[in-house]
Amino acid sequence: MTCLSFFQVMSINCSLWQDNSMSVKHFAFTKFSEVTEQCWLLFSLILLMFLASLTGNALIALAIWTNPVLHTPMYFFLANLSLLEIGYTCSTIPKMLQSLASEARGISREGCAIQMFFFALFGISECYLLAAMAFDRYTAICSPLHYATRMSHGVCVHLAMVSWGVGCIVSLGQTNYIFSLDFCGPCEIDHFFCDLPPILALACGDTSHNEAAVFVVATLCISSPFLLITASYGRILAAVLIMSSPEGRRKALSTCSSHLLVVTLFYGSASVSYLRPKSSHSPGVDKLLAFFYTVVTSMLNPIIYSLRNKEVKTALWRTLGKKKL
Repeated sequence: MTCLSFFQVMSINCSLWQDNSMSVKHFAFTKFSEVTEQCWLLFSLILLMFLASLTGNALIALAIWTNPVLHTPMYFFLANLSLLEIGYTCSTIPKMLQSLASEARGISREGCAIQMFFFALFGISECYLLAAMAFDRYTAICSPLHYATRMSHGVCVHLAMVSWGVGCIVSLGQTNYIFSLDFCGPCEIDHFFCDLPPILALACGDTSHNEAAVFVVATLCISSPFLLITASYGRILAAVLIMSSPEGRRKALSTCSSHLLVVTLFYGSASVSYLRPKSSHSPGVDKLLAFFYTVVTSMLNPIIYSLRNKEVKTALWRTLGKKKL
């Protein structure tokens, strides 16, 4: 196998992938890196990170599922987050690895639409799930006496369903909106997966109105939950500052630190990717940012939650011990 063709600049003959109406029916991903000598090193590194992400998130979800002590709202949302991260990486990385390890750089129009739908589904759902997790922490710290009723199992299930539901509806609408456009060439996607901006750039004619619509939706899906997170942590900080017990302040902050770090990593990279002006976009920077929030953050999340949470660490060891038996 060779990945040379994936790294080299290639001129794709789109006419081979057009029907009688001259509409492009297949696309091809462009190079990911200029460094051809380190092709297999890059493939191995991404594969290891992908496997680490899958293993870590699967273990977190399994530990929460099999340990009754973790059947609380906070860990219910964490299990959902782990499932989202698994889907997030699985929607993009396998095709990227295939492109790195072989000459199979092409993807059908239908396959590209499916990949875009699932990527947007998991990404948007994660935005709203992180907001639900922030609301859970706000309720636990600011209204501890009402926590059991306000964050009952039914409420948690509904919040999770809303997160997944909003992600599904928005991603379906966005995908249908993008692929209802005509694509008459070029057909080379300047990215390593079917993301919204690089696909929209291949559409025929003036797409400024389409780009504006996509930007508005992205702004709403990223900013709205982020404002909820900011408001929740603003109230948490105010409550912590008036606590008389140093131990109470430390415990309250420690329960939020992992979530805050995950929010910073996810929203930081996503905001820079989708909310900055089009004039400042660079294909190389966009790929690096996309790699960070699809692979790196998914790999780091289990580490963040397991290292900073004694209950999760104990449950993980207990789960691994059971498997050894």
